[in-house]
Amino acid sequence: MPEQLDLLAGFSRPQAETQTAPTLLPSSPAVEPEAKADQPEHAPEASPTTLLIIDTETSGLDPQQDQCLEVGCILFDVPSRSVLAQQSFLLPVDSNAAEAINRIPAAVTRRPQPWQEALVWFEHLLAAADLLVAHNAAFDRQWFGLGVVPATATPWLCTMEDIRWPGERQLRSRPSVRDLALAYGVPVWAAHRALSDCIYIAEVFARCDDLEQLLERGLEPRQLMRARVSFEERHLAKAAGFRWNDPIKGAWTRRLSDREVAELDFLVAPVELETDRLSA
Repeated sequence: MPEQLDLLAGFSRPQAETQTAPTLLPSSPAVEPEAKADQPEHAPEASPTTLLIIDTETSGLDPQQDQCLEVGCILFDVPSRSVLAQQSFLLPVDSNAAEAINRIPAAVTRRPQPWQEALVWFEHLLAAADLLVAHNAAFDRQWFGLGVVPATATPWLCTMEDIRWPGERQLRSRPSVRDLALAYGVPVWAAHRALSDCIYIAEVFARCDDLEQLLERGLEPRQLMRARVSFEERHLAKAAGFRWNDPIKGAWTRRLSDREVAELDFLVAPVELETDRLSA
């Protein structure tokens, strides 16, 4: 162990870095100029080949008050469907209000372990990836750049929100990690730790013959669309993965690409959120 720590310490740290528009027809996925689609900054120019699958465990849900206490990750090679490296480590915290969920006592996070050296290795793994992948990436990415967790400019992809899993897998539009793993024949065990969820995603990816297409389509720019359906037609929106009252009260909405809009069999219109207008 001392020799390993000396080697890690010698690494150099890498540089971190509701208005409704006119109704659209399914055959015309064009978007009004003021309604901007989501597009990751610094998006990969080509199809990603090296993924860093990431999961975090935290002491709560609010990054302004709570802390990240565990990081798990797997460096995954897309062409060979192979794991290149994997890592999991704890970060010391004084308390853990989410212990009932992640089963990590705060006292355990403070046990002697080389977490500083682990962070250096983690930054090297971040630098090696074309794309960061997480299940519910909106939650995990918000901890980066806070506390000791390094900031990153690498684009993210969410396996829950962005990837459209094949219909024959019979998954919900926003599947849980457990359901996704079982749909691809990956055994699920009880452990709720950061590396466990990374392993599930890596095993699912290893079983995907169409992984390149899933990733490319998952990275398509998307914007929030409102389903223009009557009460009697609401089942069409629900079946297409639209959500009621979230984030727009009294509406069925989902983030879609132009290609996905063109494939719908009902009318939709783009929605601009207040947060989108403020950030424009």
